[in-house]
Amino acid sequence: MKTIAVSRDLIEKGLTHNTMVKIDTFPDTFYVKDKMHYRWRNRIDIYMGKDVKKAREWGRKKLIICYAVPINPIHTTNEEN
Repeated sequence: MKTIAVSRDLIEKGLTHNTMVKIDTFPDTFYVKDKMHYRWRNRIDIYMGKDVKKAREWGRKKLIICYAVPINPIHTTNEEN
């Protein structure tokens, strides 16, 4: 399961539930499925299942992530003078 949890400040930046996220060191796409405690800022937590050894080997890293934020459509009107 390719899922991540995000800090709540990132939710405000558009990383809401089910947002697709690309992480620079992984070829796969991850999905936001959970949110972290209020104390965390500017963080993601990659779910690695029950493999504690793998998670500890991975450790803490600074990564670049990419995600798409849907924009509100701009309503235009055709006005004739």
